[in-house]
Amino acid sequence: MPQAFHPTSNDPASNMQTGARVALAGMIVNVLLAAAKITAGLLGNSYVLIADGIESVLDIGGSAVIWGGLKFASRPPDATHPYGHGKAEPLAAGVVAVGVLVAALGLAVQSGREIFLPHHAPAPFTLIVLVVVIAVKEFLYRSVIRLGKNVESTAVQTDAWHHRADAMTSIAAFIGISIALIGGERWQSADAWAALFACAIIGANGYRLLFPALHEMLDTAPRGEIVATIQRAAGSVPGVREVEKCLVRKMGLSFYVDLHIRVDGAISVRDGHHIAHQVKDAIKRSDSRIADVLVHVEPADSL
Repeated sequence: MPQAFHPTSNDPASNMQTGARVALAGMIVNVLLAAAKITAGLLGNSYVLIADGIESVLDIGGSAVIWGGLKFASRPPDATHPYGHGKAEPLAAGVVAVGVLVAALGLAVQSGREIFLPHHAPAPFTLIVLVVVIAVKEFLYRSVIRLGKNVESTAVQTDAWHHRADAMTSIAAFIGISIALIGGERWQSADAWAALFACAIIGANGYRLLFPALHEMLDTAPRGEIVATIQRAAGSVPGVREVEKCLVRKMGLSFYVDLHIRVDGAISVRDGHHIAHQVKDAIKRSDSRIADVLVHVEPADSL
C-alpha cells in the first residue's frame, strides 16, 4: 500500500511540487485499479463494476490535469506573469470538477438504460476486487486530503475527493452486487441501480469541488486566520497607528496582500517609507506563504 503523503516544508513552491508528485502517484494507482475493475466487471457480468472502472479512468484524466496544473503553477514569476502562475492551480481543479459532472451525467443515463435490460447475475469474486479498491482508495483519500489542507491547495483537495468518491462508488457497487447475489433473479437489476446511485455520488462531489475553484479564480477573500495574522503583524510595527484596510488574495499556494496603514502625518516621507518596509517584512515573516505585500501609507492626526 502507498505511503502517506506529508508536506515537506512551508515553502509554496516546494509544496506545489509535492502536490504534483501526489497527483502523479494517484494517477498510477488509478491506472491499476481501473484496469482491475473493468476486467473484473467484464468477466463477472457486473455493470456497476464497469461503471466504477470507467469512473477511475476519468480520475486518471483528472489526476493528469491536476498534475499538469500544479507543475505549471509552481513556475516562478516572469515578465509576462509578474504575479506567478498560481492561477493554474484552481483552473485545473475547476476543469476536473466540470469533467466529473459531465461524467456523472453520462454514466447516469447509461445506468438508467441498464435497469430495463436483461441481466446476468454478477460473479461473487467481484466483491473481493471491490474490498481491495475501497481499502486503497480510502487510504489515499485520507493521505491526500491531509496534505491538501495543510498546504491549502484547492487542486490537491480536489484530487483527494476523487479518491473518496471512488471509494463511495465502490461501496455502492459492493452493496448492489451483494443484493443481486443474495436476492437471486428478481434482484439482478440491483447492480444497475447501484451504478445509478454511484453516479449521484460522483455528481455531488463534482458540484462540491467546483465552487472552491471558482471562488479562488474570482479572488474571493481567503478564510481562516491569515487575515488576522497579517493585521497583527502590521499593527506590531512601531509607528503604525492603525491598519485601515487589509485585502488578501490567493494565487496558487501563495498569498498577495494590499494593505493600508495610518502613520503620524507629521513625519517625513522617508520615515513613512521606512515604516512601510518594516510592515512588509513583518508580514512576510508572519507566514512564509505570503509572496508579496503592497503597503499604502496614509496620514493620521498627530497626537
